[in-house]
This record gives sequence, C-alpha cells and structure tokens, in this order.
Amino acid sequence: MDHLERYRSIIPDYDGFLDILAMPLPTTARINTLKTDRSCLLDRLDRAYVAYTCLEWYPLGLRLGVERPGKMIEHVLGHIHIQEEVSMIPSIVLDPRPGDRVLDLCGAPGSKTTQISQATENRGLIIANEPSLARITSLRSNCERLGAVNVAITRYDGRRFPQQQFDRVLVDAPCSSEGMARKDPKVLGRCSLKRSFDLQVLQIGLLKRAVQLTRSGGIIVYSTCTYAPEENEAVVDDVLRQSQDTVCLEKASVQGLKGCSGLTEWNGTEFCDELKHCVRYYPHQNDTGGFFVARLVKR
Repeated sequence: MDHLERYRSIIPDYDGFLDILAMPLPTTARINTLKTDRSCLLDRLDRAYVAYTCLEWYPLGLRLGVERPGKMIEHVLGHIHIQEEVSMIPSIVLDPRPGDRVLDLCGAPGSKTTQISQATENRGLIIANEPSLARITSLRSNCERLGAVNVAITRYDGRRFPQQQFDRVLVDAPCSSEGMARKDPKVLGRCSLKRSFDLQVLQIGLLKRAVQLTRSGGIIVYSTCTYAPEENEAVVDDVLRQSQDTVCLEKASVQGLKGCSGLTEWNGTEFCDELKHCVRYYPHQNDTGGFFVARLVKR
C-alpha cells in the first residue's frame, strides 16, 4: 500500500479507504435490455432463489450474492452482463441516444460498448475500436452474447483513428488500474510514478484524437480506473489547453453516487478551474472500485 500513500492528502477518510481495500469487491451485473426487461429478469432471479439487491442509483444494476456469476444461465443467455459497478458510470455520463453515431475508442472487453448499444436500443452506429488483436476476441464475443447488433469492430491505434465525425466518443483509457486493487491486489505492485507518466503520453494522444473526431455540440467522456492525477486531471488539463477553447467541461457526476470533485492543483501544478467538474469515485464512498470520469463538450 506504500504506493497509495501519496494520495493521502486528496482522499477523504484515507484510513477508511485503506480498510475497504482489504474487503472483497461486491459482485455486480447489468441487466441487458436488448435481450430482456428488468421486471422479467428480476422475476426470473426470484424464481431461481438467486440473492440480489438492486442498485439505488442505476435501475439496471444489480449486486449478486452468488459465487460464480459467470456460470449463471442468465449470463450465458446474455440477459445480464457481469460488470463492476463503477464501470457502468462512463456510458451513463456519455448518455448515448437512439440513432447516434458513437465511437468507443478503447473498446475491449466490451462492457461499455454493449452498455452503449443497449442505451441506443440497437439503433444508430457504434464503432468499437480495439488495437489489440488478442482482446478483440472478448469484445466480439460479448457483443454477440448480448445482442449488440449495431456495433462494428475496428482495429486501429486510437491516436490515429481515421477521420470521421461522431456524436459521442468514449475514451476509457488504458491506465495503471489502481482502482481495481480490491479485485486484484497485484495491480498495485505494477504501479509507479514512471508508469503513470508513460501512460500519460498515450492517454493525451487518445483524448486529443477523440476531440478531433467529435462533431460540434458532441460529447466526449474520458475515464480511467486509477487515482493518479498524472493520468486523470493532468491529461484532461493538457487537452483543454491544446484545444484552444474548442472544448469545455461539464459536470460528470451521477445522481445517487458519492464522489469527489476533480483536482485543480496537484503537487504544486495548477490545473484549469474547470477540472472541478470531473469526478473521482473512491471505493469506501460507495463500496465499489475506484474510478475517474470527465465529460467534455465540443463547441
């Protein structure tokens, strides 16, 4: 946990934060309305005596009291998708509508891509881009299992994605994944300040390209599952300054979830005041993993 000590000044109730990292991460799932509806799915779980609770902030989210959720028939049939609770936030903040052209710039394994498809009711076009050939298999499999038929899969370095114009673009960027420590404590052993700075170069390139690919009036969401300001606020701040007033930040908070505002200063570096509209979600606030979300609007 020594690596996390540098966040003591920005994480409220830091001791409570450390305590929850030793606790198991709740198993959560998303109801897939492309294959079923909420009432039918809940009735099915009731009849099968599956223990669950509904998420208060998201009507299609569930906490499951089962040991092997991936073996559930509901998951195999695509009626639910096992997905970490805070992982559901970026697609909600993106707020895709039926008929939209949407780009998921870092698509695998497909949790957010299929959530976007679900929100568009399989109408419009979703491009799920994934540069890794090995990860495309899981992306394609999840789209097929969940019935996301308006998804086309591409394989580009997202920084060089061909010029198009999209209504909404999601950049769920590769990151140091500190927020996944409850699921896999080993991730912290791979984290370092050098790694965050190395990733920052890629993240800035991805977000900058996303801005270029978004039409005027369109929405870009940038998210990571890490706490490092170098990969979060510093990335958004850099792109805002490079974009010469062509983008601005809107509030990225989700009603019903506790979170903290984005940082406007870190280790003596001042960020744009707009960065306060970003949101940081810490595990002890909602009994989840950790996440960062920013919502940008193209002028």
